[in-house]
Amino acid sequence: MQHDKVLILDFGSQYTQLIARRVRELNIYSEIHPFNKIPTNLSEYKAVILSGSPNSVRGEKALHPELSELRTKKPMLAVCYGAQYLAHFSGGEVAPSNTREYGRANLSYIKGDEVFFEGINEGSQVWMSHSDTIKKLPLNGVLLASTTDVENAAYKIEGETTYAIQFHPEVYHSTDGKLLLENFLVKIAGLNQDWTPQSFVEETVEAIQEKVGNDKVVLGLSGGVDSTIAAVLLNKAIGDNLYCIFVNNGLLRKNEFENVLKQYEGMGLNVKGVDASQRFLDALKGIEDPEKKRKAIGNAFIEVFDDEAHKIKDVTWLAQGTIYPDVIESVSATGGPSATIKSHHNVGGLPDFMKLKIVEPLRAIFKDEVRRVGASLGVSPELLGRHPFPGPGLGIRILGDITAEKVRMLQDVDAIFINGLKEWGLYDKVWQAGAMLLPVNSVGVMGDERTYEKCVALRAVESTDGMTADWVNLPYEFLQKTSNDIINKVKGVNRVVYDISSKPPATIEWE
Repeated sequence: MQHDKVLILDFGSQYTQLIARRVRELNIYSEIHPFNKIPTNLSEYKAVILSGSPNSVRGEKALHPELSELRTKKPMLAVCYGAQYLAHFSGGEVAPSNTREYGRANLSYIKGDEVFFEGINEGSQVWMSHSDTIKKLPLNGVLLASTTDVENAAYKIEGETTYAIQFHPEVYHSTDGKLLLENFLVKIAGLNQDWTPQSFVEETVEAIQEKVGNDKVVLGLSGGVDSTIAAVLLNKAIGDNLYCIFVNNGLLRKNEFENVLKQYEGMGLNVKGVDASQRFLDALKGIEDPEKKRKAIGNAFIEVFDDEAHKIKDVTWLAQGTIYPDVIESVSATGGPSATIKSHHNVGGLPDFMKLKIVEPLRAIFKDEVRRVGASLGVSPELLGRHPFPGPGLGIRILGDITAEKVRMLQDVDAIFINGLKEWGLYDKVWQAGAMLLPVNSVGVMGDERTYEKCVALRAVESTDGMTADWVNLPYEFLQKTSNDIINKVKGVNRVVYDISSKPPATIEWE
């Protein structure tokens, strides 16, 4: 079945992925492409959205998309930078704002009888994020909405199906943002809303069967949501020809290896568990640098996985749980390399010597969509609700070098924290939680004795996709009990701190 598609041109905004997700929440398929790498198969797209950007249209480094094949030929919605670009280079005027327009604002004027604003009333809250502003509309521009501070908050271009807004409809702070997108995509551009989890499952299973045929596929399971849903989809498509390998790298949560294997047994998956804890600890011996630790863990995983894959006769495909953010984050909006905050060892190619073809059933969807697909496949809510856990596991939550004793200590701390969140009914209110073992010893007193032991940091964040995150205001009573339990029950720890940093500027993990 062919779905109507929306093309999103990315100018480097931190919100571009949010635009794609909001569109998909309307059951419409969307794709993100860098503004300077516009796809050639434009007939496949029924509408175009131009994203925001940290750049200024007035600057020397203004980003210039080639819009001749799109503008006037397809319905277009220009957001923030896109709106300013259309104004600045089409007879309008963009100038610096007197005050930086950032944060919540309210629509003070909406032009009547406009389908674009149907169902949206004056006073509706919107989110601004720009330092330039449109002083004069482009040629044939018609004002559609204003806020108190921003006269040209929204406009359309007469004679075209082109709409432009200086606010961000994709962020939650824009109360009617989703409705605005729906008005544009469904009522103005006429797209069908038929992109659903059920349709994704049917089409993906069919595509896997066509691609893989009767070949054997090997998949590395991590216990996380992505690899599990990838396995369930593949199992539905090819059954016993799927061989799953679950490697214990010695850096999993306490009892995780045994618990997850048991869970997989009940799902009818063909899984082999491999305990390679010692091999990973040996590979990590004496390494303190975070990137070197990641690489050592990644390399050890590849070696173990390769050994096991070779034991399966005639395997030709490798399945991976790659999801859409992994794909788009590897291509920056400006065509250059994205800044490497940290490397993800589950993304990127395997070494040439493995010579396996790749199948990635989740490559087109976001994390929240993976969960919805899992629910439609009947996967248990407990598994779908699991917090994300980094590929290198506790290896990047132990700051400094890694030893078996440090792993034991952190596993015990983490278990008290995570089990506590579950017992207090807080686990599902948190997007991700974990503990960090710090390379710091601090003075304490236990009984009448002075101690000089480790400090651990607890971290719990709220997020929708991990791109941005806020620390969670956990109840003091819970933190108090958790701290007491950790210090009393985990040998070697005498101090607990709680991390109250948001992302940005901090990251979720400490390494």
